[in-house]
Amino acid sequence: MKKSICIFRRADYNVAVRRGGGRNVNKERQSISGTGVQLAGSLGEQLAEVLRRSVPAILAEISSMAMQYIDAAMVGSLGANASASIGLVSTSTWLLGGLCISAATGFSVQVAHLTGAGRDREARDVLRQALLSALVLGLFLAAVGVAISGALPAWLGGEAAIRGDASWYFRIYACAIPAVRMRQLAGSMLQCSGDMRTPSVLNALMCLQDVVFNALLIFPGLTLPVLGLHLPGAGLGVAGAALGTALAEWCTALLMLGAVCLRSPQLNLRQDRGAWRPSPQRLKSAARIALPMAFEHTVLCGAQIASTRIVAPLGSVSIAANSLAVTAESLCYLPGYGVSAAATTLVGQSLGAGRKDLARRYARLSVLLAVLLMSAMGALMFALAPAVFRLLTPDPAVRALGARVLRIEAFAEPLYAVSIAAAGAMRGAGDTLVPSILNLVSMWGVRITAAALLAPRLGLVGVWLAMCGELCVRGVLFLIRLLREKWLERGVAV
Repeated sequence: MKKSICIFRRADYNVAVRRGGGRNVNKERQSISGTGVQLAGSLGEQLAEVLRRSVPAILAEISSMAMQYIDAAMVGSLGANASASIGLVSTSTWLLGGLCISAATGFSVQVAHLTGAGRDREARDVLRQALLSALVLGLFLAAVGVAISGALPAWLGGEAAIRGDASWYFRIYACAIPAVRMRQLAGSMLQCSGDMRTPSVLNALMCLQDVVFNALLIFPGLTLPVLGLHLPGAGLGVAGAALGTALAEWCTALLMLGAVCLRSPQLNLRQDRGAWRPSPQRLKSAARIALPMAFEHTVLCGAQIASTRIVAPLGSVSIAANSLAVTAESLCYLPGYGVSAAATTLVGQSLGAGRKDLARRYARLSVLLAVLLMSAMGALMFALAPAVFRLLTPDPAVRALGARVLRIEAFAEPLYAVSIAAAGAMRGAGDTLVPSILNLVSMWGVRITAAALLAPRLGLVGVWLAMCGELCVRGVLFLIRLLREKWLERGVAV
């Protein structure tokens, strides 16, 4: 065998091993079924592969979260009540989005395994079935969201002054759920097939669209200082922020669907007619992965909603500071979620190629990289917390309280990184049930219990102390799960 870069499928790999006369083929750079996952021989090369996959995913996460910063900053200029109205329902919007992500992952993990095994035609059939399920689920969640939007702010304990805006924001967001569902599915499919760059670019474009739409819809007018032009605006306030985000989601969903269905080398649906009829085996595999994840997101968002109920009696300043601090803290964990997405792809494709040793190595390297990145971001956020809040709100009381609680959370970032990256690696192996149980125990057993006890005594600071402690506990639980390696024995039916 030549000492050079080789590209071959799993069957070719097995033949090469048999012909290699016992040579260590791990010392040679190879790739799995043309997807670009390197079977690199050195630790440095494999770490570089994790980093190469992570950077586009991190950029995609940053651009997606930037939309929340944009909404928060633009709406924050309208006052504390406007910020509080979005903060009140933000956990409920995360719940709907989390359910969409869960359903997408149920199919995209199968695509990672199939492309890793070189079975691209079957991967395209999985995509077809996923698109149908996405449409059905998206419409259902939208209908549910619209139906409960009127009563939701009252259920969450919001003050009468912010209920109207909160209701409109959630109602408009719910109407965009089919687009959110399609965008997340298409982006996840691209990532798991090996294309990390396209979702990153399109999500960045979505962020730019959100800026433009929000500027025109939130405010009564917009002045362009460079050109000296004044553009009329809709002046819709909080509802304008929701509508701007919804329009950006719809535009990006169409572009993302075009990328995966028409341009992806592995998943381009024009390559064959394929089967649109749902396959019981595929649906069963998707459900086995997605249902625990949906349960996990429900548990996590349910805990967030319970936390909102704990914060709501503390007043509009605390609600606004809590919401903006959560948004600001996202800058710390976005690198972790980017690495997590890369870990899902790398572990899934490695297992699809029959390489458990490689999957183990990529999982551990992903966790290490996430810890380094999030620790650095945590330190940076601790130092810049006051400056960040000056960008998000003009209210001095919200600024002071938000910066204080944000600095508390910085200490949890290293162990939070462990839980995020380890969960991504386990997801690539199809192991989603145990991580869901760990999150249930951690969130409800530690965070909510501690927050309920500390909030009456310490206010919002007590809530964030509880959050910091819980994230540390969660990280330890996921680290133990990762090192025991039982997740490697999980299998996805492909």
